[in-house]
Amino acid sequence: MDCSWRGGTRLVLAVFLSASCASVRAEKPLYERLGGPRAIHVIVDDFVGRVTTDPRIRRFFEGSNLPLVREQVTQFICQAAGGPCTYLGADMKTAHVGLGISDADFDALADDLNASLDKFNIAPHDKGELLAILGRMRVDIVEKR
Repeated sequence: MDCSWRGGTRLVLAVFLSASCASVRAEKPLYERLGGPRAIHVIVDDFVGRVTTDPRIRRFFEGSNLPLVREQVTQFICQAAGGPCTYLGADMKTAHVGLGISDADFDALADDLNASLDKFNIAPHDKGELLAILGRMRVDIVEKR
């Protein structure tokens, strides 16, 4: 009985699995794909500039300590993207309770972040991954549905 095809099948399967694992391992963490700490800081700086001047949502930032906002948003995005940063601010629900944030407000903020990511040519896949991570926080931030 000739079973040589089985060995060939195993070899093909082994090569396929190795290639699949190699491609999974080859993808850098989102934190690195965004450009690391300096790039995240630059993106956040642009983003904070947008939200503080966006007529749809700037009221939420009036009177805020903007250097602290920049620092905490940078830490938050860095940590959420798998970086070595530690976010030291309040959890999202506590930080936004009582502000009366609506779905439209949340969407405006997401639009501004999207524009900042586009400005710095973040790849669509990476941008989508970050926005999806942050989008899961809608339930803790939005109070008016």
